[in-house]
Amino acid sequence: MEFTRFEHQLDFIAREQRWRTLEANRGPQGSLIRIGDEALLNFCSNDYLGLANHPHLVEALAEGARRYGVGSGAAALLSGYGEAHEALSHDLAASTGRDRALIFSSGYLANLGIFSGLVGREDRVISDALNHASLIDGVRLSRAENLRYPHANTTDLAALLAQTHPAQTWIVTDGLFSMDGDLAPLTSIAALATQHGAGLICDDAHGFGVLGEGAGILAELGLSQDDVPLLVVTFGKALGTAGAAVIGPHLLIENLLQKARTFIFDTAPSPALMHATRTALHLLMGTESPRPKLMANIRYFKQCLAQVGLPQTPGDTPIQPMLVGDGERALEVAAGLRERGLYVRAIRPPTVPAGTARLRICLSAAHEATQIDQLVDGLAAHRNAFPTTP
Repeated sequence: MEFTRFEHQLDFIAREQRWRTLEANRGPQGSLIRIGDEALLNFCSNDYLGLANHPHLVEALAEGARRYGVGSGAAALLSGYGEAHEALSHDLAASTGRDRALIFSSGYLANLGIFSGLVGREDRVISDALNHASLIDGVRLSRAENLRYPHANTTDLAALLAQTHPAQTWIVTDGLFSMDGDLAPLTSIAALATQHGAGLICDDAHGFGVLGEGAGILAELGLSQDDVPLLVVTFGKALGTAGAAVIGPHLLIENLLQKARTFIFDTAPSPALMHATRTALHLLMGTESPRPKLMANIRYFKQCLAQVGLPQTPGDTPIQPMLVGDGERALEVAAGLRERGLYVRAIRPPTVPAGTARLRICLSAAHEATQIDQLVDGLAAHRNAFPTTP
């Protein structure tokens, strides 16, 4: 077998400044991480609440391992589903005001599972153009009719919904968009879904734990299970662990249990990890929640940007993108920040559209004001790289 094609692919990736690299963190996730011999302030983590290395979660994981062992040993429908999974499922449904939750090993598998379990090739799916890759892949695998509307454009969405279709129509959107930090106009989208009898799926991977007192964007907007039937939440971001759940009405969740291939044929997540995730959920929803600290850090960062005359980021969420435009220039700025001890990764096409390369800055409850000051000083030193706001 000849592998020339793959050599050419790598050559193209290198020429287009799209080369990706892995760098191993030598310690726990946190505001300060160690890569190689460098101690760096970490501003590119999805650990929004600083729970990934929280002592309560570390102890809960150890306790879960002592009680349940490390691995689940099987798929959930064999012997892999335990009381830790069941308890977490119950608490997730209760905390979001929904009937039932089904746990998956990752958000990617949860989204693929929705489309393999609920969407037929005779259906129609209408998606936001900036949806996460897992949603895009799920739609493709379903073989349903695939339509997209410009990002957050409800006028174009309404026009697509007005086109008649013989089978079920689904609308699919992220809640909090992971590269732009903005929110989907879900109130308007939910109204359109109701008007046209469409199913609505919201992937709130980045909003759950952050928005709506922790319950996510739907709670923030006052939208019920009737308004948005299917909600996807992930555990590897604000909750600081790993895994995901689809939460919604009994009827749809039971259909997923019976038909979602990424649930049926996948080994169940570690019960110890699910025990730790439940601890994170209780911490998030309790009086000791780190959310107020996160929100204060977001406000402080935006105030600091204004004080030094840097472009304002678009939203009040942990994801604070700084648009650069050119991919090579974004890499140069990221390298310059690293020389100052700041770990911020450049995001380039094809992850984001051509001409919109950026620094994806992520804030956490684990950051201190002095660390944010250092970040803003570093950004100010490269102010010429930020010609416009995202």
